[in-house]
Amino acid sequence: MSSQPESAAAVSAAAEARTALRLTRSISATWWYVALAVLLFEPVVVLLLVAALVEGGFGDLTAAAVGVGGLLWWLATLRPLLDYRHRTVDTPLVNWRRHLAPLLIAAAYGLAAGLVTGVWVVGVLPVTQVLVLLNWPPGVRLRVVLAATALLVALAVIDVRLTLGPSADTNWFQLISLSVFLPAMTVSSLWWWDVLVALDRARASEAKLAATQERLRLATDVHDLQGHHLQVIALQLELAERLMPRDPEAGMEQLRAARASVDDARQGTRDLATRFRAVPLSDELANAVDLLRAAGTKAEAVVDPDASLAPASALGPVIRETTTNVLRHGGGRWARLSLTRSDRSWRYEISNDVADSAPESTGGGSGLEGLARRAAGAGGDLEARREDETFTVVVTVPAEEVPAEEVPAEGKVAG
Repeated sequence: MSSQPESAAAVSAAAEARTALRLTRSISATWWYVALAVLLFEPVVVLLLVAALVEGGFGDLTAAAVGVGGLLWWLATLRPLLDYRHRTVDTPLVNWRRHLAPLLIAAAYGLAAGLVTGVWVVGVLPVTQVLVLLNWPPGVRLRVVLAATALLVALAVIDVRLTLGPSADTNWFQLISLSVFLPAMTVSSLWWWDVLVALDRARASEAKLAATQERLRLATDVHDLQGHHLQVIALQLELAERLMPRDPEAGMEQLRAARASVDDARQGTRDLATRFRAVPLSDELANAVDLLRAAGTKAEAVVDPDASLAPASALGPVIRETTTNVLRHGGGRWARLSLTRSDRSWRYEISNDVADSAPESTGGGSGLEGLARRAAGAGGDLEARREDETFTVVVTVPAEEVPAEEVPAEGKVAG
């Protein structure tokens, strides 16, 4: 049987995996823009090379063979490029099982194309392009691309002066120019992707830090309150123990004082919990939306203008718990919250997309059972349902009748 720390580590690892998946998915459109920008330039290089060979009189068969080899090289670069999307700081520079074939294909194509054309740039570019797609450590990739660009520039000068000559076809000059700058353009696109991933992770870390700071503040308040009362109770019981043999009445007085201290501790804890729950529901919903958005979820809330009249003691914990459930188990793409009044009841509803790895019965778990008990304790009920890829929780509680002179100011609407 696994130990408790191992179980906690497994839960933490699973949470990190879900977070990484959500982060990558939340900016997937940007990734495909970056990937297409890289992938579209490589076929252009191949097409320019084929056109130069045809116009240079190398023969259609030779041009076709070079074109097919270029297509294979282009397809070979897909694997390291797709691997780059999910890279981490712990990912090795080269995964030989996945990257050996692309490197060999690039080397074979570069050698064949270089021998056919006699142009050095054409022979070196395929390997250089695959190399810049590997997972280089921070700062090293820049030096690699600068060295590769300098090498390509030197080879381009040699090709123009010794092999092609100033009267070469325009396709050759376009081919050489694009080949020289292709690795640098590729690395600049990857750098842009790295910046976006870092910003997205920083946003998620900010949301986690805010939640952690709130829990730490509450834990500190509870520790200070209970620590003070427990210390007083311990002294009173110790004094009662000493007094009982020779002065039972004085000892009983200390026992009664200890019991009163216990009552004070319980009341203080209730007051602390009440103060923690006393946030207006409109602010609770606004905070929930901010927290979801900070985690990369597209969130919106519709709040009744009279939300200040809703029972905060019953619905406040429900809002916090359901928001936490969305962060932990939701798909991370969108969430909708609403608090509305209908006749003599308040209806709180939260809907979100379902995670790809979520089980079929997403509504189970002790969390929803606890919320159902809380709703029942306030005279209401809870409904949880899954429809296709949407999970919804609806909590309905009776409205509290508040005298007109005690009605507070209206709450704000979160959007």
